Amino acid sequence: MAVLEMKRIEICALKNQRKKILEFLQRQGAVEINIPETAEELFGKTDTTSARLAFEKSSQTTASAVTVLDGIVPPEKGLPKMLAGRQAITAEQYEKTAQEASSLSKKAAHILLLDKKIADSQAEVLRLEAQIEALNPWLGLDVSMRTKGTQSTSVFIGTFPEALTEGQLKERLAAALPEISCVEAEVVSTQAQQTCVFVVCYGEYGMQVENALRSMGFTYPATPSKLPPPQRVEELQKRIETAKKEEAAAQEEIASYKDLRQDLLFASDYYAMRADKYQVLGELWQSPRTFFVSGYIPAEDSAALQRRLEEEYHAFVEIQTPEEGEDLPVKLKNGFFAAPVEGVVEGYSLPAKGEVDPSAVMCVFYYVLFGMMLSDAAYGILIALGCGIVLLKFKNIEESLRKSLRMFFFCGISTTFWGVMFGSYFGDAIPVIARTFFGTEITIPALWFVPLDNPMKLMLFSFLLGIIHLFTGLAVQLYQLVKRKKYADALYDVGFWYFLVGGLIIFLLSTDMFHNMMSLSFQFPAIVGNIAVVFAAIGAVGIIATSGRESRNPGKRILKGLYGLYNVSGYLSDILSYSRLLALGLATGVIATVFNQMGSMLGGGVVGGIFFTLVFVIGHGMNLAINLLGAYVHTNRLQYVEFFGKFYEGGGRKFQPFAAKTKYFKITEEK
Repeated sequence: MAVLEMKRIEICALKNQRKKILEFLQRQGAVEINIPETAEELFGKTDTTSARLAFEKSSQTTASAVTVLDGIVPPEKGLPKMLAGRQAITAEQYEKTAQEASSLSKKAAHILLLDKKIADSQAEVLRLEAQIEALNPWLGLDVSMRTKGTQSTSVFIGTFPEALTEGQLKERLAAALPEISCVEAEVVSTQAQQTCVFVVCYGEYGMQVENALRSMGFTYPATPSKLPPPQRVEELQKRIETAKKEEAAAQEEIASYKDLRQDLLFASDYYAMRADKYQVLGELWQSPRTFFVSGYIPAEDSAALQRRLEEEYHAFVEIQTPEEGEDLPVKLKNGFFAAPVEGVVEGYSLPAKGEVDPSAVMCVFYYVLFGMMLSDAAYGILIALGCGIVLLKFKNIEESLRKSLRMFFFCGISTTFWGVMFGSYFGDAIPVIARTFFGTEITIPALWFVPLDNPMKLMLFSFLLGIIHLFTGLAVQLYQLVKRKKYADALYDVGFWYFLVGGLIIFLLSTDMFHNMMSLSFQFPAIVGNIAVVFAAIGAVGIIATSGRESRNPGKRILKGLYGLYNVSGYLSDILSYSRLLALGLATGVIATVFNQMGSMLGGGVVGGIFFTLVFVIGHGMNLAINLLGAYVHTNRLQYVEFFGKFYEGGGRKFQPFAAKTKYFKITEEK
């Protein structure tokens, strides 16, 4: 149970060292900066907004350039790449590559310019193809679409909003212009709802013919081609080829930057770090020659950081013990076995001031309860083996993911243990396979018992485990109260509940009714039950007398005491909640057994073997996924509701140091 002690740190140094000191603090990631709102009149703040925005823009530019590059030259992907984590670089490598950031930023801008050129070329191709599509119906026309006629003729080039044959067109013109015989019409193309036509007549009849055509629904093209349509299409196709060549050239030039991908990612992180630095720089109080930084640091890191700041940057550093009312951040530190469940604790809430870190106590129950809910040795081996291989192979994996995988590794080991105790290996797969395909009987007996054969025994054990879990939670509360020297509260809020709940449980175990109902193999003597009743009565009286002790009114105090005693029903419901261990444990085994029986329906042989393999892989894969999720959710629920409800309030604020919040690289520096 380790909540790290926090110290307040005050750093004062020459103003010309402020950027170097901030970069050092950022790489160390050990100080949560806490700038006071006011300072002496001599100090002021510097506006760094423009510089910060410039760095943010540079970071975004280089990241966008990588996105463009990935679209042209896709990087290596897949689960191994994802698990590899961020590349680690030393502080020396950081300093060296930071000098190239400016030139990389220019190359990133050029990549984005090329990407814009590609987008413009693609848009141009689409626009030209749309023009060709519009000209396709006119490919049979060998004159300009803008032709109006000659000195002696009038020409009309346009469309009708329906499908017409040349004969139908001429008939309609003859009906509309009976006195004019010198009108020639030609259908260039016909579609379902459009007919393209070429009409010519003597110039003196042009007005009459045009009026007749309009009355028939004739319209001129919206964008008539100056060249004959075939020539115009040929010209447009050449322009399309040119645009595609420009696009290909731009893509080829972008692809030539593929070896700079890692450098561009570093530049993005570098500029993001500088933006964060300038954000803090703008919040610092500075005099004409000095500046100061204040914040919080874990006590275990304070001495080393102080020494380096004083030796390397000639800063004045003061480490102070925080005052009583300060809102201190919380940072947890646990060992190899307990650290993996820190994320579960944080998912609920970090410890408040004065509370213990429940990780060390919780982890034991977490692994045990998870294993009981899944309770299949084969599933446990798969989980532990998968997580173990990833942890061993990918050394640079992100710390949060590493802790989660380690937690599931321990859960897999627990699942294997309970599977061996209950005799479950992919359910009853071993005897089913032996009987179906080899005509023999092979079984691996349970080291303890088979839950499907004796569910009542598993239920009683689940209740026993739940009682131990709840009483451990009360023990943690007792520890916290004693640590604060609240001895009376320890008796009132913990001791009396031990008497009451423990006494009632022992009394039940001494009764014939409970013994017969649960088929217990043991029974406490009646005298033990009578003594337990006395202790339970003492606990009940104590709870009634002390639950409302903050009230001065005797009547209110008694009423609050009775209400406090009513919470004994909460303990009953909490204990019953552990029946989910029985339910989920049986569900895993029953579903596995069903899939095994389904797979063996076709018997032995090649066909039966193929069918069994398919059902086995798919069925057990689904069973593992569903019950793995169920075990995770319900284990968390038992911790959050039943266990934490006995001693833990939470509400702590997470320690958030000024650090290099990078996406692609992580800087390693000796602390």
